[in-house]
Amino acid sequence: MIIPVENPVFVHEDFKTQKKTEDLQLDNIIPTSKTSPDDDVFLAPEVNAFGHQFRDYADANNERQKGVEEFYKTQHTNQTLDFVKKMRQEYGKLDKMVMNIWECCELLNEVVDESDPDLDEPQIQHLLQSAEAIRKDYPNEDWLHLTALIHDLGKVLTLPQFGGLAQWAVVGDTFPVGCAFEESNIHHKYFMENPDFNNPSYNTKTGIYSEGCGLENVFMSWGHDDYMYLVAKENGSTLPSQGLFIIRYHSFYPLHKAGGYTHLMNEEDKDNLKWLHVFNKYDLYSKSKVQVDVEKVKPYYMSLIKKYFPENLRW
Repeated sequence: MIIPVENPVFVHEDFKTQKKTEDLQLDNIIPTSKTSPDDDVFLAPEVNAFGHQFRDYADANNERQKGVEEFYKTQHTNQTLDFVKKMRQEYGKLDKMVMNIWECCELLNEVVDESDPDLDEPQIQHLLQSAEAIRKDYPNEDWLHLTALIHDLGKVLTLPQFGGLAQWAVVGDTFPVGCAFEESNIHHKYFMENPDFNNPSYNTKTGIYSEGCGLENVFMSWGHDDYMYLVAKENGSTLPSQGLFIIRYHSFYPLHKAGGYTHLMNEEDKDNLKWLHVFNKYDLYSKSKVQVDVEKVKPYYMSLIKKYFPENLRW
């Protein structure tokens, strides 16, 4: 049974005075939003929480931007194929903890993403902002609401009880390893320090893969995306394939934002990418200082968790 919550709202109503984003309605090959009769739709802010354009990595004089660039230098240097295989083997055991989805959501109160140039709020607010924004425009796609709520839960990898991984091994844009690092990656120049950069087995366009092999068969840089995908899949989540695809590739900006690595995709990937494009608008543009009333929306999301997940999960 799904518990409805009518007219989900953000705490500050003046958020609705923001200019409507012009590109939430994508072209006709992309699923379009199903707005309610009163046109109660998500209104995207024009700037991020710091008053800048979203995903603006170019301001070298901005202290937060300098930290973000240093983050990517470290990430690009250390995310090798061997490292990814090691992490997948270790964390694929799912032996760190047993807890339910909402308990994990609450753990994110302790996490701030150092790679994000748009927001420095605790992550649980970002989860709820994304989910509530999508719910306004896609009221009938409850799996998408829940996907938005849980998509970043893998960031608990930074916490001591999960091994306290460094942020470069948890957050930031993701990319394939085992093949050439395409220039569609942010701060591409720092890959030159990666041991795989000059490895002839890995530095060709397809590397260890083949054209059209499917992203499921590609090793992605290790982080919260891949970890949460493993958690959902191995615990028997009944989320549709589109939801699992969003969870695993929502940080794969070189693909869904810049159009890189498409030669590795198969037909199922192309279909699922349509939904990732929809999701990304809300994942990015819902980041705001506007807070969601957690207690008001919690019953709705608890009912979705019960629908798509077992009560307790191995993490």
